[in-house]
Order: sequence, then C-alpha cells, then structure tokens
Amino acid sequence: MDRFQAMRVFVRVVQAGSLTQAAQTLQLGRATVTQLLKQLEAHLQVRLLNRTTRRVSLTADGTAYYERALQLLADLEEAEASVGSARSQPRGRLRIDVPSPFAQQVLMPALPDFVARYPGITLEIGASDRAVDVIAQGVDCVIRGGELRDGGLVARRLCGLPLALHASPAYLARCGTPHQPQDLQDPVHQLVGFRGAGSGQVHLPQLSRGGQVLTPAMHCRLSVDDGNACLAAGLAGLGIICLPTYLTAVHVRAGELVPLLPQWELPPMPLHLVFAPNRYVSHRLRVFIDWMTAQLQHGLA
Repeated sequence: MDRFQAMRVFVRVVQAGSLTQAAQTLQLGRATVTQLLKQLEAHLQVRLLNRTTRRVSLTADGTAYYERALQLLADLEEAEASVGSARSQPRGRLRIDVPSPFAQQVLMPALPDFVARYPGITLEIGASDRAVDVIAQGVDCVIRGGELRDGGLVARRLCGLPLALHASPAYLARCGTPHQPQDLQDPVHQLVGFRGAGSGQVHLPQLSRGGQVLTPAMHCRLSVDDGNACLAAGLAGLGIICLPTYLTAVHVRAGELVPLLPQWELPPMPLHLVFAPNRYVSHRLRVFIDWMTAQLQHGLA
C-alpha cells in the first residue's frame, strides 16, 4: 500500500463527503478508493469512517487522524515545492472555476502566457456562473464577481469591474430612451435581471451622481444566471442589461448596444479569487494567484 496515496484518498473522501465524489475528483475508480481506505484502516487498526449508502462521516479516531494527515500532506507538498526544479517549475493539476464570460473574454486570451511560464501545471477549467463547493468538489480556486457570502473561504480581491446600463437600438426604438433614473421605473422598460449564484436574487442597479444615490424599482420579466446569456438577451432587445463594461465594449463600438444614463455611475462589481482556508497554499496555486493578480492589476475597462 502506498501510504501517502491512501492518506490523500482519505483526506479527499472527508472533504468531499462521498466516496464517489472523491473518486471523481481524484480521477480514480470508486473500487480503488474503497480498497485504499480499507488498507489504510487495516494498517492503522482503527476505523476511520462510518459509511452508509449515501454519506460518510468521521469516527473519533478518524477526526484525529484527519487533522494530522492534512498537516503531513501539506508539509510534504511544501517540501517538494521548495527544492530543485519544483521551486521554479511547479507541477501538478490545478482545478479552477470561473464565470463563462470571464473565461471567454479575459482568461483564455491571456492563458498562453501562463502555460508558457508553467508547463508543468495541468489545468482543468470550469466555466460557469453557478455556485461551486470548493472543498467538496476538489476545486483549487474560483473567480467570482459580486459580494461573497461564504465567510468560511479565503478571498483575494482582484479588481473592481466597472458596470454600466445598456440596451439595443431596437429596444430603444420600441420603448424609448430613459433620460433620468426615474424613467427606468416606467412599466414600458424591462430589466434583464441577473441572478447571483449565492442568493439567487436579482439585484437592481444602484445609480449615483453628486452624492445622490437611487435604486429605481425596475420591472423584470426575464432573469438569467449567466453573463453570456444576459448579454445575448440585451443584444436581442429583450430588455436593459447591467453588466461589466469589458463584456459590452465591443458591442458598443459596433453599434449593437447603446450606453444609458452615462452621467450616472454604478458601483464597480468586486472580482474575487476564492480558495479553501488551508494552512498552506500549494506552489501551483500560489503562482496562479500571483499571475492572475498581475493580469488584473489595472482592472478591466
């Protein structure tokens, strides 16, 4: 039995809360995961986990062993990362989840630089705006816009994304152009609502100018949970959209979207990189965080 491999499997099962989920994130067969756990328990001569058909839970011995195993694995990875070529060339798999518009417009165009710098890192990138359980799903980090709700994770603010209201020329020809925030409350106008991954609620745009702050009670018949879908709805003339300007700029230049109420400002959307609160940050995650921070140090227009 490879004791370190068995230890890694045990830690992943605890974090995922499921043998099947752990097997998927480790890219191992479920039978292999089960066998390694049995071998580890036989070696230690204790029961580490209580298993049912739906979930696993730690025994008292398992709780004590988990804390030590987590520290040992962290120390092992730090030791390997601190010597030889690993110091300058981190290796291993890095699992990242980012919003689909961010992946398309920002991350993928910049990624060749990261790949060239760190050829030893294998990337697995998920592109979605949905909530991701960083620990249970074995994801190293996620990038999300908006206010964070999970206080149990570590968050690094990358930048603030400028926001603006836009609508298509066809929509404005049909519904008229709003000239004041109060005009947005007219039933003729519709907001394409964006549902936050954490709350599932649609947030109304907050407008400010010269110390005056207004949140018009806009009407919303359509809401989405994906930035690309929101953009597509705006281009189709389905309503007014409130999105980061890095998504809309090309369409404004093409005349496909028109900025609304440009004399009013919206608070920028905070963009965070979030990861699990372990005692350490792996070398490969650290270099990605530093690289991503450098890419966004001036924000996005």
